[in-house]
Amino acid sequence: MPHFATFLFLSAAPAYIDIGCRGWSRLIRGIQLLRVLFALMFSALPSLQAKAADAVSTPATPPASAGAATVRTEQIIGTGGTFPAPVYAKWADTARSAIGVDVTYNAIGSGAGQDQIISRSVDFGASDAPMDDARLSAAKLLQFPTVIGAVVVIVNLPRVREGELKLTGETLAAIFAGKIDKWNDPRLKQVNPDVTLPNLPIEPIHRYEPSGTSFVFTSYLSAVSLEWKSSVGTGTQVNWPAGVGARGSDGAATAVNITRGAIAYVESTYAAENHLTTAQLRNRSGVFVEPTTESFTAAAASADWNTPNFAVSLVDTSGAASWPIVAPTFVLLQKDPKDMTRSAAVMRFFDWAYKSGGAVAEQLGYVPLPATVQDNVRAAWRSQVSVDGRPVYK
Repeated sequence: MPHFATFLFLSAAPAYIDIGCRGWSRLIRGIQLLRVLFALMFSALPSLQAKAADAVSTPATPPASAGAATVRTEQIIGTGGTFPAPVYAKWADTARSAIGVDVTYNAIGSGAGQDQIISRSVDFGASDAPMDDARLSAAKLLQFPTVIGAVVVIVNLPRVREGELKLTGETLAAIFAGKIDKWNDPRLKQVNPDVTLPNLPIEPIHRYEPSGTSFVFTSYLSAVSLEWKSSVGTGTQVNWPAGVGARGSDGAATAVNITRGAIAYVESTYAAENHLTTAQLRNRSGVFVEPTTESFTAAAASADWNTPNFAVSLVDTSGAASWPIVAPTFVLLQKDPKDMTRSAAVMRFFDWAYKSGGAVAEQLGYVPLPATVQDNVRAAWRSQVSVDGRPVYK
């Protein structure tokens, strides 16, 4: 099967429409932004999925010694969300030599991950948004979590330092709804009395393509703002009232990095890797918290995994130390695979990741699954994935 690489760009048509409806000055800024981003297509941040493919898809050269045998590896291909791409890439770096599984993961969005596993064009799909029960049943898919991560808010504001800006859920929803469009708006100044906020237009950046990260972010906005819930709602792709669209989390990070006044949402790993300024958020307990591994872990600790298809929600959980935008990410696997060997390799890879990949996940800012949840996933593999009545995972 072919390998894919996704280049970063802003969608020209939606950007033109969104900016144009807010005035010619915004239109010009939008066009300038698009020109810069297209110029960066081949020189800016390389996509993580391309890194992963390069890292794990080139056959290793066996040692030049007499009688040395080439270790046989099983190749598998997955497609899906950008949310877990950094940790999947790191796991894949090691899995080839550790367990003989050669993984290519194409991080082109959760929507594509769901579609491609349904069409059976990949060995596994990945989605940050859980698939609904009816669709899972119709497609004969097993859904299971792999790791827990967080979505953070990034900004590009002059003279505003890392973690200095504070936002409430209500003000964040108003920003992405276009109802707060200046950084020195009184509502923002009220919660940031010690920060000098510039008289600068706010430039919201959202994901253009169907995205599990968008699903998590809009789930949070719907949880904290009744107006957002009723007018925009939750989804992998919504009708954004304001801003411009960027493809992929790396595209959103690039757009914020080069746009004064920009704000966007990305996985925490992308913010850390690109040295972007993150904001504090007020959680359900009324406490402003910074996006740290400790605050992600505190939110994950409150999870109730007794839900069908492991579809637990960790958005806006209680706890004074909890980060409010945390979510598990999922893998979708055929219950009746045509290729038993490749299906077994998918489960072997994630079984190994559960056992040996926790430290790597934590280094990247993710939270490993509790051991009990990992055991429940293995039980689901044994009982639900089979070929001609024979279990694939043993």
